[in-house]
Amino acid sequence: MTARAYTVAFEGIETREVEVQCAMAPGMPGFAIVGLPDKAVSEARDRVRSALQAMSIALPSKRVIVNLSPADLPKEGSHFDLPIALALLAAIDVLPREMVESVTALGELSLDGTLLPVIGALPAALHAASRHRSLICPKACGAEAAWVDAARVLAPDTLHAAIAHFTGQRPLAPAEPGEVEIAPDGPDLADVRGQERAKRALEIAAAGRHHLIFVGPPGSGKSMLARRLPGLLPPMSPREALDTSMIHSLAGLVEEGGITRRRPFQEPHHTASMAAIVGGGKGAKPGQISLAHNGVLFMDEFPEYARPVLETLRQPIEMGEVVIARANAHVRYPCRFLLVAAANPCRCGHQFDAARACSRAPACGEDYMSRISGPLMDRFDLRIEVPPVSFTDLDLPPTGEPTATVAARVAAARDLQAKRYRDHPEVTVNADLEGALLDRTAAPDEAGKALLHKAADRFGLTARGYHRVLRVARTIADLEGATNTRSHHIGEALSYRLVTRRVMD
Repeated sequence: MTARAYTVAFEGIETREVEVQCAMAPGMPGFAIVGLPDKAVSEARDRVRSALQAMSIALPSKRVIVNLSPADLPKEGSHFDLPIALALLAAIDVLPREMVESVTALGELSLDGTLLPVIGALPAALHAASRHRSLICPKACGAEAAWVDAARVLAPDTLHAAIAHFTGQRPLAPAEPGEVEIAPDGPDLADVRGQERAKRALEIAAAGRHHLIFVGPPGSGKSMLARRLPGLLPPMSPREALDTSMIHSLAGLVEEGGITRRRPFQEPHHTASMAAIVGGGKGAKPGQISLAHNGVLFMDEFPEYARPVLETLRQPIEMGEVVIARANAHVRYPCRFLLVAAANPCRCGHQFDAARACSRAPACGEDYMSRISGPLMDRFDLRIEVPPVSFTDLDLPPTGEPTATVAARVAAARDLQAKRYRDHPEVTVNADLEGALLDRTAAPDEAGKALLHKAADRFGLTARGYHRVLRVARTIADLEGATNTRSHHIGEALSYRLVTRRVMD
């Protein structure tokens, strides 16, 4: 008779149920695992056999066949060890079969029977809850999984402890959720001397999740400004925290089961590969754009990234998700992030300083910035020139607003947007506005409409650029607490889009 256990396979953040079937067949003793296992899954037979031997549990002299169903779904990872062991123990009548079938299991076995942590405990717990099953996982993963339903998460530290629970000898207590991580105080915006226009752009970007690019010479403060952006963003909502934590769980980045409401800040190096940025590689792991979901992706030295890497950003920026195509599956990851890019105006960085610019200026700037294609540049709502700061400004005491003051205005603007879009779950901030909702919400007054049409004709705004100006203007109005979008909101939004034409063209 076939014994069954249940576990999951991962396709992006989506989970697919896998039924682990174990049967004993007459013939030469052996241990076979079928159902498209990868190398790590195939090696489970040796880990399971050694763990059972460590507990003095002998296998019968029969052929053991383990089938991972559905058979055409690739199985990857070491988390299949525990469900294979449980199905095998049920097949030899060490464990009651009905109890084994009532749980979803995942975990890696060491040779002595210790359960080792694996990735994906959080999405596995969500799947188990949807099937009205308990989850059994390694102790190191219990605090993470318990965020879904602590009463139905069991987290033994060894296979022996799991057996003792199923046989009623020593029942396990439910796992406790991990601690909510408190976001540490980041760098303060008041420490930035000068750059008032860039600070204003940061505030607008944070309030409406508008993509932003800084262009300026080396040492002008572009990176320093970008690293202060997370402090302006409000904490993630419980739903956002769960969505982001599921991605980080699959990447193995959730530490000690702690869930954080701090928005992620990813800062990849400009030599990063396409798989590192977008996602892919073995197991189609999430990339930097997905790890930055609901947070900030800061790409310094933007023109230095490989051209294919930059061009792959275009669709995720628009769609808020990335699809990694494989021969037999398409893996989806959410990636609704705020992109902040920083670039020098040319390779030497001093194109507009006649005393320091290279002999090829201004042609060197045109060649350098042309690495950023027009369609990609069109997706930046805010384009800000960051001039060098004079030594006299550096000697002056701080005069700008602290991060807490600006963050309060950003939070108020976000609250207005949350109330306005409460009947539109697909829209959370102004950057998500599209179609009729954009026309209705961000429609400017007559003076603003005339100004926008004039600018569109004169500067050749694309349809995408036209709509992005409307979204930014709506955010500026929200920061003021204004009900309608007016001409001065349109004017400020246009100024951020057209000011760097001498650099970008």
